[in-house]
This record gives sequence, structure tokens and C-alpha cells, in this order.
Amino acid sequence: MAGSPSLLPESRLGSTLRRDAWWVEILPVIFLLGGFGLYATLRAFEGKFYEWGPYLSPFYSPLIDPLHHWWKFSPALLILAGPLGFRATCYYYRKAYYRAFFLDPPACAVGEPANRKYQGETKFPFILQNIHRYFFYLAVVFILFLWHDAIVSFNFDGHFGIGLGTLILTTNVILLTLYTFSCHSLRHLAGGKLDCFSCATFGMPRHAAWRGITFLNERHMLLAWCSLISVGSADFYVRLVASGAIHDLRIL
Repeated sequence: MAGSPSLLPESRLGSTLRRDAWWVEILPVIFLLGGFGLYATLRAFEGKFYEWGPYLSPFYSPLIDPLHHWWKFSPALLILAGPLGFRATCYYYRKAYYRAFFLDPPACAVGEPANRKYQGETKFPFILQNIHRYFFYLAVVFILFLWHDAIVSFNFDGHFGIGLGTLILTTNVILLTLYTFSCHSLRHLAGGKLDCFSCATFGMPRHAAWRGITFLNERHMLLAWCSLISVGSADFYVRLVASGAIHDLRIL
């Protein structure tokens, strides 16, 4: 026979019956996501783009009006809405930063502030989360530009070559592509909304696509963090090489 259920703790921030260190789960989010957000903000408003040889910083791709003929601010601000909007409205990241920065809730079965008035994502600005699928379409456009940059990074003065930056930029766009195409919205678009694949137009191809995207979707959290680290690292590497702080290692 099961014992009598324990009384629930008073409803307040952090109240819980959990005995594990639940707060450890949000620490990496605070450091990684918070650190990336600070770095990306400083880079976006820095105004100076970094380019060296065949390498272009991913934070400034595509590079628009670098000489400030008609745009007096940082070129990065012209493209910031696409990548930032896609990540900010991502289903996984929403869970992560709601818990880590808003403590809403801090973790599963952990109390929230007692005076909290829950409205979900029905009021501004959080109602904007509902346009995530449109940010996905925009993100695909940026992926195409980054693939172009990765291919160009093999071209050294008209000759095929491979540098450390080539590998970094190529790895970055691969991880960004996997993260983008593991998106829940794409999985829904491919077939997640169907009750019967055999009854739908192009049902079998859509089922195959849905299964492939599902495989990636199950790893969406891992890909979210790996791509976040890779894009920040790629930008930082190009910045160091372009500023002369380090030299690019030529492999081939």
C-alpha cells in the first residue's frame, strides 16, 4: 500500500518537494545563452565587419552596405531580425529562457512567484512567438548565404585551399543547417499535421521526409546548443584573424 501523500509546500518561488539540485539545470542556460546574447549584441552594435581573405564573419552575412552609403549604422542590424527571431521564438529556447531568466517556472514541479498572473503567449510581446514558422522561412534564406560563404572559404586567390577558418565556417553552416531543419515547424509542415499519410497528396514522400525530420527533431536541443556555440566561435575566429591577433592555419 502506498503511503499517504505528503502535503504540497506553500506556493512560492522555489517551493518544491524535489530533493535533487534542480537549479543546476538552468545554470548552463544562463551562462551560455546569456553570454552569447551579450557577445552578439556587442558585435552587432560594434559597426565594424570582419573579413579576411575568403572568410566573412557569419554575424555580417550577407554583407549589406559595408561602406555606409545609405545605412549609417552597423550592417549587422540589417540582418539581425532573421537569425535572432528564429532562435528567440524557437520552441526549445523558449522553454530554456523562460525557466532560466523568467523563472517561469524555474523547473518542473518547482514553485513560481505567488503573485504571478499567467497569460501565456496571448499578450504582447510574447504573442509574437506564434510567428515562429515565418522566421523559419527567413532562416532558410540566411542558411543559403552562409553556405555560399562556406564554399567561398575554399577559394584562396583563385586557387582551391583549406584553412582552419574554412573548416570552422563549414562546420558552422552544417550545424546551423541541421538545427534549422530539425525545427518543429518544418516537421509539422512535412507531415506532423496529417492523420493519414496514405490519404494525402504525395503522402509517401511526405512520410519519408517527416521521418527524417523527426530523427533530427529528437536531437533539436543538442543541435540548438552546438549551432549556438559554432556560430559564436566562427565569428570570433574571423574577428581574431582579420584584426591580426592570430594567423589562420593553412592546411592545404
